[in-house]
Amino acid sequence: MPSDKKLLGAFGEDAACRYLRRHGYQILGRNFACRLGEVDVIARRRGFVVFVEVKLRKDPSHGTAAEFVTPAKQRRVILAAERWLQQNPTDLQPRFDVIEVYAPQGLDTKKPEIYHLEDAYTL
Repeated sequence: MPSDKKLLGAFGEDAACRYLRRHGYQILGRNFACRLGEVDVIARRRGFVVFVEVKLRKDPSHGTAAEFVTPAKQRRVILAAERWLQQNPTDLQPRFDVIEVYAPQGLDTKKPEIYHLEDAYTL
């Protein structure tokens, strides 16, 4: 049985993917992992391949979700994205986004609040 943390992570990623699709993104992959790091969601839209880090929190009282995407986490996402790009050559411009998902009732939240920070950090 998956842990609560894994279930919440999947809940947040599902919400982020629904949001992205509603805004014209095509989802290319989820949970791409290599020994160097992991990317939660890979999507494309308007000339960009977008590597998305999804952060779920109940509320921003201890800082915004994006604040938890530390420089070390950014490096791991970038390294995983580079590996993905080696395996999936493309002419699309890479971009690194963060999606914050706020779910006050956890898995019972009907409509989580979602904030999309485009181009949140760079290579």
